[in-house]
Amino acid sequence: MTEPQFDKTFEPAHGEAVPVATDILRVTAPNAGPLTFHGTNSYIVGGDTLAVIDPGPEDESHWRTLEAAIAGRPVSHIFVTHTHRDHSPLTARLKEKTGATVVAEGPHRAARPLYTGEVNPLKESADMDFVPDIAAGHGHVISGDGWAMETLHTPGHTANHAAFALTGGDTDMVFSGDHVMAWATSIIAPPDGAMSDFMASLDMLLERDDRFYLPGHGGPVKEPRQFVRALKTHRRMRERAVFGRVEKGDRLIADMVKAIYRDTDPRLHGAAALSVLAHLEDLVGRGEVVTEGPPAIHSEYRPA
Repeated sequence: MTEPQFDKTFEPAHGEAVPVATDILRVTAPNAGPLTFHGTNSYIVGGDTLAVIDPGPEDESHWRTLEAAIAGRPVSHIFVTHTHRDHSPLTARLKEKTGATVVAEGPHRAARPLYTGEVNPLKESADMDFVPDIAAGHGHVISGDGWAMETLHTPGHTANHAAFALTGGDTDMVFSGDHVMAWATSIIAPPDGAMSDFMASLDMLLERDDRFYLPGHGGPVKEPRQFVRALKTHRRMRERAVFGRVEKGDRLIADMVKAIYRDTDPRLHGAAALSVLAHLEDLVGRGEVVTEGPPAIHSEYRPA
């Protein structure tokens, strides 16, 4: 496989809890959109005492569906992959109700400091109130009632993104958040995210031998090592496309987006521009492209 074969066949079953593996339920929030697909997936793990992964956005109907799926059982832990407002805000409400311990890489932060005069275009999408009880390091294993969860640091989509590997027996799989999804590539948007971090995180996952991933949006990622290799290829091809536009004389990101994403839904062009910026940041950092001052969305770019 050279390019990932994206799978958009997914039934969200809003308002219901869907079994997706032994002792794992999926509840999909009704927050469909061009960046969230059919909505954000929350997962409930366990039989008697539970863990919840990514409680989701502040949405009353999603909260009621989660409550019904939990069905009065104790919740010992809440795992949060990252702090975008479609993933983490219901954590506070669930913790207050259950007393669960909240586990994440850490609070929201940018991958790099803001440059002078720079505005973070994704500031409003960040859950700045989120603070975990446990800031779990890479490889940190937390055990619960019949399950064990290993924290995998996967920065790129956000600086504090983590995936969680459910380990033991025949359950070796990963809750991959927004890092790897079957339906589309992850948005890498500076300054919150960084392309160099994202690619390094893919390399880390390739060293593992997981059976499948359950992502934050859409259906499962099957044959994950093959899929991750294809994602790497896709990103490198997109990087070469960006560099090719610079070589052909495109100086502005807006012009590159028009050429590279001409067949993409125009509603996604803003996100595409941030993805191009992420590639250019990486290319500038590696000395292949130059710009005056730090790379920014309105900078002009030239081959080195």
